[in-house]
This record gives sequence, C-alpha cells and structure tokens, in this order.
Amino acid sequence: MRTVGQNDSKWASVGLCAGTAALALAVGCAAAGAPKPVRPAPAPAGRQQQFHAPAARALDAYAQQLRRSYATRAAAAKRWGLTSPPLIAPQPPARKPQLTTRKGFEVDDHEERGLPPVFTTIPTRHKVVFLTIDDGAEKDPAFLRMTSELKIPYTAFLSDYLVKEDYGYFRKMRDLGVVLNNHTLHHRYLPALSYERQKAEICGMQDVIRKRYGTRPALFRPPYGNYDEDTLRAAKSCGVKYVPLWNEEVFADHWDYREPDRDIHPGDIVLSHFRGKGDGKGTMPDMIRRFMKLVTVKGYAVARLEDYL
Repeated sequence: MRTVGQNDSKWASVGLCAGTAALALAVGCAAAGAPKPVRPAPAPAGRQQQFHAPAARALDAYAQQLRRSYATRAAAAKRWGLTSPPLIAPQPPARKPQLTTRKGFEVDDHEERGLPPVFTTIPTRHKVVFLTIDDGAEKDPAFLRMTSELKIPYTAFLSDYLVKEDYGYFRKMRDLGVVLNNHTLHHRYLPALSYERQKAEICGMQDVIRKRYGTRPALFRPPYGNYDEDTLRAAKSCGVKYVPLWNEEVFADHWDYREPDRDIHPGDIVLSHFRGKGDGKGTMPDMIRRFMKLVTVKGYAVARLEDYL
C-alpha cells in the first residue's frame, strides 16, 4: 500500500477586489472624495427635458454606502496594523468547479472506488486564495476579533485532544460563520495505523464535532498531510467528501511554498496553525498580518473554501 506524504516536519515531532463595476467606482470615490455632480445636457428646442431623480438618488445612496463600507474596512485594517484593507472576493461561483485528485496524490484505484479527492488548489480564474488553520492549540480571543472585524474567511481543521481544552472558543468561531472540520481525534501519523484505528480517529472526530457543534464535517485533512489508501477509505466511510491539503503555509515570520516558483496562484489553499508565541515566533494576529500583507499586495482576495465546493 502506497503512502502519500507531505512536508510538515515541525509538528511531526510533537480577491482580487473582483466585485461589480459599482464597487470599483465606490473604492475609487473613497480614495478621491465624493464625485462631482454631473449636469444633464440641455434638452433640444421644442422638447420637454426628462429627469430621472429617483434613479439618480438611488445610485448616489449606493455609492455613499460603498464609500462608508470602504472607510470602515480601512479603519479596521489600520487598527490591526495593515496598510490597506483586504480586497473583496468575487461572488462564489453558481456552478461549482469540478474537483479531482492532484496528479501524484492518488492512491490505487482512487477514482474508480469513489474515494474523496485530494487537492491543493481550487480551479478558478479569479485571484482568490483560501486560508485554512489546523489543530486548535492556540485559543487567542484577539484572533477572533481580528478576523471578524476584517471579514477574513477561513476554514478550521480541529483535533479533539487540543480542542477539548476549550470547546467554547471554537463555538464562538462557529457562531462567527467559520466551518469546523476534521483533523482526527489525536493527530496521529495515520499510515502507521491499521484501517480500524484510522477509522476510529476520523469517525471519532466526526462524532465530536457533531455533538459539540451540530454538524458532521464534509472536509477532512490528515495530520501532517500524510495518508494512504486506508485513510481515504476510512474517511469515505465516515461521511467525508473532500480532502483539501495545501499549496503554501504561512507562519508569523515566514512563508513556505510547495511549488518551485515560490509564489501564490489563483485558487491556492494556504495552511496555517493555531499557534502562539509558545510554539512559534509570533501571535495569531501576527500570522494574519503576514498572510494579508502578501496576499493583498499581490492583488488577491481571501475567499471562503466551502463556497467553492
């Protein structure tokens, strides 16, 4: 049986503002000030000039609303140490992209047996990336406030041996709209376990999340990114539909890249961890600042992973 492994050695030892044209106009207005009134052209002689004041007022009100929204986001960005607010992701696709297992990440008869696809990128033409955060060791209230105020979506993959220290923290996270997913009960190296023990780790965490947070996850991420055929068979039997891995990893002080060009790409999934100063070189807000500065300067928005599945 072939084992598929990822590079996560440290823990093994323990948009594009792609909204509508009106949105782009409003952002420009927010930067340049209120637009100058436009005088209508005089009506030709002998004709009565028609005005459409209600439509003009509605457009003006909408532009003012967008300017206020931008000002609010800019103020939040400044408060959290960012030079510019996060870009706004486009509307989620009405027709979801077809997800297949990345080449080289397959197990034997992967597609024929209907095993969950394993992928590192979501097919999209938009400049969006997806933030995912693993484990659950650090439970920083400032992180919840920061991501909520900046409206940064992310997906959590939780392990019970860490989450059970404070189930309430992740309940607050769920109430803020974050989807909580499966990262096993005890964060074991799964290929070393039998099929039955792998199933217990995965299905057991499905049960914990259902009991504590009300739903059984559709997403599962194997610890360290390592899995084999038994892992995916067990995950499927537990109700898992997708196995997202990652293409980049962001820390409080640096980035790691899977691809040789050492860059981010449209649809990339980015990994981070619930870690504080005790486990790394900064806080969770420090990690978010590093993540957002690079993503924003490269013209990417952060989208919600589940909206593309």
